[in-house]
Amino acid sequence: MAAVPHAPLGKATYDPHLRMEAIKVQPGEFYATDRDVAIVTVLGSCVSACLRDRESGIGGLNHFMLPRGSDDGGLASASARYGVNAMELLINELIRLGARRSRLEAKVFGGGNMLEGCTALNIGQANAHFVLAFLAAESIPIVSSDLEGEGSRKVFFFPATGRVLVRGIHRGERLGVAEGEATYGARLARQPVAGVAELFD
Repeated sequence: MAAVPHAPLGKATYDPHLRMEAIKVQPGEFYATDRDVAIVTVLGSCVSACLRDRESGIGGLNHFMLPRGSDDGGLASASARYGVNAMELLINELIRLGARRSRLEAKVFGGGNMLEGCTALNIGQANAHFVLAFLAAESIPIVSSDLEGEGSRKVFFFPATGRVLVRGIHRGERLGVAEGEATYGARLARQPVAGVAELFD
């Protein structure tokens, strides 16, 4: 039996520009809600799926990445270890809150190439291809996407309405995003596999 996964709920603050509560989601976290809030995350090579029940407005966002390498099969197996886990955790929490799986729709973002000009090991592209394949296999329609390319994005998801705002990150801020993802990737690489589920701490 797999270990029970845990994901932090993210940090809640009041955003004076949005004039509402905003939940910041970090790598390895997800957040789902039936309230009118903003869910915010910053993406480099990571990917976020914004999932929403189009009738009830229950929605949420995850933030996942692949580790920089894998000792058991490379990028494809790493995708299964972390991407599938992140998607299933979010879907299960949405259903627990009252969403219907048959009414879910998706908006997906991220997967940027943080090493400009380097295509030999494009983890962002692998993340983007994974999330598209997962949603197709689960018959969850994608109604909007902004994937791959170069650089970082800041995503604001408003599940009550389904609206998403995406802003590019200035070149000067990209280094901090890349360093944060590298630190998280190194931590993932040190975590043991627990059945089909990983613990996000």
